[in-house]
Amino acid sequence: MTLDATDRRIVEALQGGLPLVPAPYAKVASELAIPEGELTKRLQAMKDSGVIRRIAAAPNHYKLGMTANGMTVWDVQDDRLAELGAQIGALPFVTHCYERPRALPDWPYNLFAMVHGSSKDEVEEKRQQIVTLLGDALRGCDTLYSTRILKKTGLRLRKKGD
Repeated sequence: MTLDATDRRIVEALQGGLPLVPAPYAKVASELAIPEGELTKRLQAMKDSGVIRRIAAAPNHYKLGMTANGMTVWDVQDDRLAELGAQIGALPFVTHCYERPRALPDWPYNLFAMVHGSSKDEVEEKRQQIVTLLGDALRGCDTLYSTRILKKTGLRLRKKGD
């Protein structure tokens, strides 16, 4: 799919996030001077074609009381990685889960899963659930805790001339 001028305007309007109003798509459509139905149709087409993956909230976990944020890292058997990664990613307490290449000999981990909790004890309880799920496919693991929140941003289009 190639983005036309209207699609680019939509992405630019949404790259900072949806407005926090009762009808966010209606507001964006109004600002772009297009019908709300056209906006949602174009967004769906961009999603269907893979131009955008999703439209989602990016919460500030700290403000939600989730002050213990641990990136759990796992050394999992390669032949089970896709299957087990999908199961871990589906857990309600995992916000994102992905495969990464190992950097041997120093970094044996090939699966990453972000786990949030109100305490390190809570994160550890959740991590133990993942240990159980992985079973004999697990060869090693660790948890890297956040020390501060970083600004999260989504897609940013460059304007012509940048």
